[in-house]
Amino acid sequence: MNFVAWKMLVADRAKYFSLIFAIAFASFLLANQISIFIGIMTRPASQILDVVDADIWVMDPQTLYSDEVYALRDYDLYRVRSVPGVEWAVPLYKGLGRAKAPDGKFRNVILLGVDDATLVGAPRKMLVGSIYDLGQPDAAIIDKAGFRYFFPGEPLQVGKTLQMNERRVLIVGISDASAPFQSFPVLHTRYSQALGFVGRERNLLSFVLAKPVAGLSTGEVGHRIEAATGLKARSNEEFSWDAFRFYLRNTGIPVNFGITVMIALIVGTVVPGQTFYIFTIENLKQFGALKAIGVTNRRIIAMILLQAMVVGATGYALGMGMAAAFFASFLNYLPTRGIVLPWQVMAGIAVVVLFVVGLASLMSIRRVIVLEPAVVFRG
Repeated sequence: MNFVAWKMLVADRAKYFSLIFAIAFASFLLANQISIFIGIMTRPASQILDVVDADIWVMDPQTLYSDEVYALRDYDLYRVRSVPGVEWAVPLYKGLGRAKAPDGKFRNVILLGVDDATLVGAPRKMLVGSIYDLGQPDAAIIDKAGFRYFFPGEPLQVGKTLQMNERRVLIVGISDASAPFQSFPVLHTRYSQALGFVGRERNLLSFVLAKPVAGLSTGEVGHRIEAATGLKARSNEEFSWDAFRFYLRNTGIPVNFGITVMIALIVGTVVPGQTFYIFTIENLKQFGALKAIGVTNRRIIAMILLQAMVVGATGYALGMGMAAAFFASFLNYLPTRGIVLPWQVMAGIAVVVLFVVGLASLMSIRRVIVLEPAVVFRG
């Protein structure tokens, strides 16, 4: 009977391939848009997630997310260090600077100044060089995307120079930093040198990075810091969610992607469901013939479910293959770097496809169960 169900399914090649294409296209569109949405919405927290040494970020109480910073006063660092439960605290500068290449090409860069002594906040994924080379005069580490922009076509190498605030910037390393939301190059240097690269202002301390002593939770120490200093203290995870929620509430990104996902859901539900239902209706005489020769309803239901699973699995596999090929093709394209196809998205789409083919099967099964075998003898 399984072979009969398969022959019935592929007998009309046009309808069979239209079913496959509809599910594949819907799966691809869902995977594409949801993955891009997740990739874009995680970018505002990219510099937060790249800092693996510290557990607590201390900032001005009115700071909403990591890209809008109101500078702290220098002595706030010592106030945080004096809070019971803080094992250590170091400064971090985060801001925008303007870098210029020797050929005159310039661009804004995200400048991160890490603690001179401990290098807490320095990139840990290095492609060329070492973070300890930051000890050299005027040294900085640039991310791969920034190097490709300032020195296109050249192999990744150290020793190149840029200019910031009329000062030389010596590239001593190339990092694989996470892609930021603005797609600006990311430049790491020592805190003391970052102040010189951007020009001196009254206050330039962006954040204080801290770590709780062993045995105390991040939340407990964060509350102590807030109570003692009046500043805001957030864990890495909390600060990342702050950035996500800010862009979620204040940009049109969720609406735009939501519309596309809804269209994909409608296409993926209505078209395959209707096509599969019509396919079953057009084969009612064949199902009637099977019932006339003694095939039970249970066996016919199993045949319909098998047809639905074959269509759903084939369409889903084709759609995921298209999505995987798409992201693999653009994996190293700088504007879309870091956007991948998460397995959670694949699993969620599998559930959606299973729901669609299951719903279409139920509609078809209802017509077949009430079918009279005598329909096969009608003209």
